[in-house]
Amino acid sequence: MDSRSRLEDNPNEHAVVVVTGAAGAVGSRVVRRLVHDHEGIDVRAVDKATVDARPGLDVKRVDLASDDLTSVLAGATSIVHLATAVTPDVDDPSADELELAIVSRVLDAAAEVGVSHVCVLSTAMVYGAWVDNPVPLTEDADVRPNPDFPWAITRAAVERAVLEWGSAHEAAVSVLRPTAVVTDDTLGRLAQALHTARVGIAADGDPPVQYLHVDDLAAAVVAVIETRFDGVANVAPDSWIPPDALANLEGPQARVRVPAWAARAVAAVRQRSGLAPIQPGIVPYTSHSWVVANDRIRALGWEADYSNEEAWVVSHDPSPLEQLPARRRQELALVAAAALAIGCAVGGVLLLRRLRRN
Repeated sequence: MDSRSRLEDNPNEHAVVVVTGAAGAVGSRVVRRLVHDHEGIDVRAVDKATVDARPGLDVKRVDLASDDLTSVLAGATSIVHLATAVTPDVDDPSADELELAIVSRVLDAAAEVGVSHVCVLSTAMVYGAWVDNPVPLTEDADVRPNPDFPWAITRAAVERAVLEWGSAHEAAVSVLRPTAVVTDDTLGRLAQALHTARVGIAADGDPPVQYLHVDDLAAAVVAVIETRFDGVANVAPDSWIPPDALANLEGPQARVRVPAWAARAVAAVRQRSGLAPIQPGIVPYTSHSWVVANDRIRALGWEADYSNEEAWVVSHDPSPLEQLPARRRQELALVAAAALAIGCAVGGVLLLRRLRRN
């Protein structure tokens, strides 16, 4: 599915765009762009958190999990569903169930009021990180998220639900698959989890990486609203950062290379002990490529303002270590890596003894 028709091709239809999750990093930017750049579109911001009021914006304080949604969505021509109950750094089965329940409620209400276009955010992680992945992945690639990374599995389930809804109701559905998203001075939760999994005890493999600035993701959402895009589109800057370039950007890191199974075991220990928000299922995404092509979203007129490297740089506040001379950083990194390896070995022995006692 990749058909598309611009809003102006339907002059008799007054555009009313409802944005859920309007208080979030992406939602607030989408709302701002729609209100500022599209005078002919009525924008309705929906969130259970506070949304900044502005002229031309209709704000609704709504809990998508329990409130009546038909009145909230009444008159809408497009729904941009950005609200989410799950995050990539937390494994919470109840949140996964809530996520799918909310999607179902939104789609049921959308069908009842006759919405003709729905846009949802997925992730490029739904392709999975596999040794046989092509570089880059296009939208024609199979959806096969790694089986023990719940967040990617849930996003794939959301995709299926929305695409099936679109087919059943003859509505346009836009599914966006962004890569790791960052903001100014801050790595997003996914980008931070990936970065954390790449340092310390890390799996063998140095795949290329991509970073997407949140402003560029918001622009992609607006592009599919403007064109009423019907289909799936990856969202990422042109190309990617190769391993050697990423190493130069990050500087020396305390890192010990181990087989993937060992890295997953260490990740499990770190997660259970609260040392780091690393789910074991994220480890393959640090050792196999899952970078994506952006031809389809570019065909809609979208273009990233930030390259992968620029997105990484603006999201990254240099640490005191990175401000030291390169030789000193390397020495400290080697010492830290050795200490970390010893600490993990000791921790593993203690954990094994505890398990045996229990």
